[in-house]
This record gives sequence, structure tokens and C-alpha cells, in this order.
Amino acid sequence: MTDAREDYSDIRDAVAKLCARFPGAYWRALDRDMAYPSQFVEALTQSGWLAALIPEAYGGAGLPLSAGAAILEEIHRSGGNAGACHAQMYTMGTLLRHGSQAQKQAYLPGIADGSLRLQAFGVTEPSSGTDTGALRTTAKRDGDDFVVTGQKIWTSRAEHSDLMILLARTSAPEGGKATSGLSVLLVDMREAVGNGLTIRPIRTMMNHATTEVFFDGLRVPAANLIGQEGRGFRYILSGMNAERILIAAECVGDAKWFTERSVDYAKARAVFGRPIGQNQGVQFPVAKAYANMRAAELMVREALRLYEAGENPGAEANMAKMLAADASFEAANVCVQTHGGFGFAQDYDVERKFRETRLYQVAPISTNLILSYLAEHVLGLPRSY
Repeated sequence: MTDAREDYSDIRDAVAKLCARFPGAYWRALDRDMAYPSQFVEALTQSGWLAALIPEAYGGAGLPLSAGAAILEEIHRSGGNAGACHAQMYTMGTLLRHGSQAQKQAYLPGIADGSLRLQAFGVTEPSSGTDTGALRTTAKRDGDDFVVTGQKIWTSRAEHSDLMILLARTSAPEGGKATSGLSVLLVDMREAVGNGLTIRPIRTMMNHATTEVFFDGLRVPAANLIGQEGRGFRYILSGMNAERILIAAECVGDAKWFTERSVDYAKARAVFGRPIGQNQGVQFPVAKAYANMRAAELMVREALRLYEAGENPGAEANMAKMLAADASFEAANVCVQTHGGFGFAQDYDVERKFRETRLYQVAPISTNLILSYLAEHVLGLPRSY
């Protein structure tokens, strides 16, 4: 099976070689124990891949978003899961775009060399979900500090991060706009845990290291305010296109992995004296999943092209994420069906990857909300919520 691998072929080959050191048995063992892939993350860090998007002035590679997409796609195509660390690649964008020069100089070099991990993103709350304007976590100014009180949920990698980007309400909404009055704080979790910050793991159907986080009078220095007070929602929003595009690339990688596994198994598995891949009932679903993956891949490339041209590809980023997530889940279903009973056997890795890719129908944004966005902002239909 062939596909388009001409973009960043050197990067893809290097990442694939690194991933080969962490085969399915490595990921299966972690999955059984719900353990964090520390060795894999360390190898990515030491190779510089997680610092790919940080400018050279701060110790990173200064590569464009398309290079980051190639790295993450290749990890997933190789059978791994970048969900354990992909936020290290893009969460720093809020700091890079909106932080002061002093903040960037203080933190970005450490993030680039791996001595600091900025992987936690504190936005979603139990009562508000995706309705960010309804969040209740507050940060009240008290002298040289903000005092933070509230709760976040689905804060992935909080136990494996030194720093957190936190969105909290610092003032009441103004002018009827619910998202006004929100601010971004950079929380040093090394100092915060046990001093007003509590982390509680949430066990999920996949090994995703997600948590809920509680703030009880946590004091955060006012110097850790990123950008202007009250403009935090806009800062968070500006990074969402990059996040959606990168996760779409991961889904494309998953779809390629599933389809390659389907093809290999269909060629090798013989029933009734012939390989099952000779039967059109097996061929057609695999071929259709492949075609849908390629279509999603083209949308990812278009979103990357627009992003790197300095445009604001909200529609393209959302469509790329939705189409790629759909393609990966279709390919996952086809892969299970092609393998029959062996698709449910842990040693084949299909069921593990099936669970992992299912997440992206929901996160980081639900498919239904993407459809609502397209209906309202692209098609001009009345707002539905």
C-alpha cells in the first residue's frame, strides 16, 4: 500500500526509528497497568521532537506546524500514542504568543530541553463542559498574588507536568459577553501541589493519564499572569486551531496503522482455501476506509497550509479534526471486523488502538459541536445553542 510520505521524509523516518524501540508489547504493558510512558516521552524529549515548534531563540527547532503534524502522525502510524505528551508540543503556544519576554525567557528554554514539562491545560470544568463562559473557577487578586478557588476536570497529564496553563475568572462578565473577565495564569505545579492544589486521577477506558484538579485558596504570583487580565479566553482560543490540526494528524496516523494492519492480516489469513483479502466483502470496507483517510489527510494539509500562511483556518481546522477522527474510527472498526475474534485479542494491539482512537470523537472538541460551528459560522444557519 502506498501513500503520500514525501513531506518531511527525514523527520518521519527518524521518528519511525525511535518508535521501533517501543513496540506493541511496551504499550500493552503500560495499558494493563494504566502507567505513563515515561521512557518513550524521555526518548522523544532527548531527540528534540517535543521542542519542534519552539523558536530557536529559546532552544527549540523552530519548525512549522506541519513538521509537528508529521511527528505526531508518525508516532500514531507506528502504533504508539502521542496523547501522553502531545500537549508539550502545543500548549506552550499560549505562552509563546501572549507571554511577556521575561516569562518566555524564564520558561521556554526549560520546556525546550525537557527540564520543564508544560503539559497540563486547566480549562474544562464539571459543571460547564465546553461552555467555557460558564466556568466557575475564580482567581481573586490579593496583593502580589491571585488566590485561585475552584475545580477542573479532564486535565490530562497533570501528574506528569511541572507547569499548567490555567483559565480562571478574574472579574465578572461585561457587556453580556460570558467569556469576558477570564484570565490565563501559569501555575507552577511543583510548588502548588499540597499548597492549595490537589490532583485526583480518573480511570478511563484508555490509558490517558487524565485527572480532576481542585484549587483551594492556591496562591499564584501575579507575575504569572499571561497577557492582559480579562482577555484570557481570546488567548486560549487562538491556540485551538493548532491543537485541532495536530490531533487530526494523529488520527490520520491511526487510520494508516489500522488500514495497514487490515491489509496485512487479510493477505495472510486463509479461510476456505483462500486469503480472506480476496473476498470483496473484506476488500471493500478496507478500501473505503483508506479513501476516507486520504480525503481527511488532504483537509489536514489544507488546514496546515492556511495556518502557516498566517490565516485563521477555524473551519478547516475543525473539519480536519472531525474528518480525521471519523476516518480513524472507521478504519478501527474495519480492522476489528477484518481480524474477527483476533481483533479483540490484546496481543494484536487492535483493541488497544481502537479504544485510543475512539477518544477523538469526543476530545478535544465533540463532533457535534464542530457541526454546530460549521452550521452557524460557515453556512450561516441560526445559532443552535
